[in-house]
Amino acid sequence: MSTLTTPAPASAADTQHRLSFRRLMLSEWTKIRSVRSTVWSLAILVVVTLIFTALFMQMGVSNWDKSEPSQQAEMRMDPTGTILGSGILLSQLAVCVLGVMVIASEYSTGMIRASLLAVPKRVPVLAAKGAVFGLLVLVVGEVTAFGSFFIGAPLLKEKAPVALGDPGVLRAVAGTGLYLALLGLFALAVGAIVRHTAASITGVIGFVLVLTPVAAMLPGKIGTYVYAYLPTAAGTMMTQQQARTGDVLGPWQGIGVLALWTAVLLAVAAVLLRRRDA
Repeated sequence: MSTLTTPAPASAADTQHRLSFRRLMLSEWTKIRSVRSTVWSLAILVVVTLIFTALFMQMGVSNWDKSEPSQQAEMRMDPTGTILGSGILLSQLAVCVLGVMVIASEYSTGMIRASLLAVPKRVPVLAAKGAVFGLLVLVVGEVTAFGSFFIGAPLLKEKAPVALGDPGVLRAVAGTGLYLALLGLFALAVGAIVRHTAASITGVIGFVLVLTPVAAMLPGKIGTYVYAYLPTAAGTMMTQQQARTGDVLGPWQGIGVLALWTAVLLAVAAVLLRRRDA
């Protein structure tokens, strides 16, 4: 004779454990690393940025005697900014595209519905996704920034010597990773708001990489201040070793402005995530 038993219902503690933020982050990490395009894109970003840094530094040294005295003076004053700036455009582009795809691609495949079904409060899903992606880009950005510096500094040594212990250098190199992480979260927030991959990428690249150079051409003080407070113009202040003539913001002020842009967009994305159907 056998005895039938009814499985005990899950306790409140078990339910809370299953929905913990740590488990959400592990879930998002599994999603990110299981997508081969993301892994390959980040690996290519590091390798290509280092190659471009080496090429640009070698070209700068080879053409040193042909360059204007003002350019030579700028490189001597801020060799770290010159090294990091040579490959940062490519890094920005890759991070913006990846930031959008991390969340917008889930809307296109419908995977986001499964995540929101498991976490009805929704906002923790966005927070976990942002935390995992931000930390990943921070690590990749630091590897890229320090790699670029250690490749570029020896090449530039004869014209504009610089060492990691010089004033402002360590802050600029380490700050480049922070800048790329915030820019990635900025793009992720746009992807969460727009929810369409192509439209989000177009919007982010247009706003971040096209609007900023256009704003730099605006005349007068208004143009100067509009340009200075745009996300990329403000954030890249962190990558400079020293302030340059005409800078409106300092390094920490600039990264603070980018952080504010990112926080506002993430807040908007969180509100829309709760209000709209997936």
